[in-house]
Amino acid sequence: MVIDDSDLLQGLDRQFLGFISPTSPRIQAGGHPCQGIYTTPRGQRPKTAFIATHYNVDFSEHYIAPYMAARGYGFLGWNTRYRGAEDQFLLEHAVIDIGVGVRWLKEQAGVETVVILGNSGGGSLMGAYQAEAIAPTLGDLLSGPGLEALNTLPRADLYVSFNAHQGRPEVLTDWMDASVVDEFDPVATDESLNPFNPDNGPPYSPEFIARYRAAQRARNQRITDWAKAELARLNAAGIPDRLFPLFRCWGDLRMMDGAIDPSERRTPMCYRGHPAVANRSPSIGRANNLKTWLSMWSLETSKCQGAEQLAKFDMPCLVVQGLADTGVFPSDAQKIFDNVGSADKELHLIKGAHYFEDSREEREAAASLLCDWVAKKR
Repeated sequence: MVIDDSDLLQGLDRQFLGFISPTSPRIQAGGHPCQGIYTTPRGQRPKTAFIATHYNVDFSEHYIAPYMAARGYGFLGWNTRYRGAEDQFLLEHAVIDIGVGVRWLKEQAGVETVVILGNSGGGSLMGAYQAEAIAPTLGDLLSGPGLEALNTLPRADLYVSFNAHQGRPEVLTDWMDASVVDEFDPVATDESLNPFNPDNGPPYSPEFIARYRAAQRARNQRITDWAKAELARLNAAGIPDRLFPLFRCWGDLRMMDGAIDPSERRTPMCYRGHPAVANRSPSIGRANNLKTWLSMWSLETSKCQGAEQLAKFDMPCLVVQGLADTGVFPSDAQKIFDNVGSADKELHLIKGAHYFEDSREEREAAASLLCDWVAKKR
């Protein structure tokens, strides 16, 4: 469903921004590594502004931006160098690029209160940014200007988890089809673990669920073990990295069985439609460099996991979750809330799907919830 909210834009200003990064220059074709659109009430310089970024999705025209600006706030839909280039992602450079946007808000746009909006996959990315700004941990990966940038990231003042996944490794593992037996053969299947084999469910038995979840984690670890060994083999031959494919990642049992982690969502359903169909096509994590897998997707090595980062938080935090979301579930929101280290935190489960795309009324309600909370905290 496409929501008509064009009337909101008539009273707003939208400014395109493009900047270099401390670890990435402007390319010869003219593009800047850091890009975004700053949306504000017409003719105003808000003192409070949101910033939202994703691992690879273009957030410059984020759907909630006009709703926030119409309520008097600034909204920076911000992209790092990895927009549309998920296969090359490295966390240390991504947080540096986010820092460029946060710094611009504080030093150039006149913003006094910066609110991180951690939406969808961007929840754990923006969480990692704020955690690094509080207590840097990535310094051993860079030197020179990159190290200086990591050690001087400007902190945001408030954090909102908005229909956010727990973390990049967590969501991929939860969605993995555990019946895959060969990562380079999209057909090979262990039928005893096939979530689409009616002999297994739905409904799925507690025993099957436990075995399936263990097999998902084992699949993530097998890829990690192979990636580390392959990277060492290639580096020994003078080759820095390589791409590899990833198949069948729409297999979360919750997408087929609404009795698991119950909510108002439809089942069977995922973000790409029926999971049995979506699972046959490349999608999330479909291609990776070896270093990208280890930086973003691996349960063993990635710092894109939510719990470790959220535990560092000491500022007010809001967790918002739509009950009709087909890819983030109530237990995910509860875990995010529980992992936040701040004493000042709230959890709200409200009506709506992942992007509150089913009705404008649901978007308005979500926007009002955010604004009411920020107004109490700034």
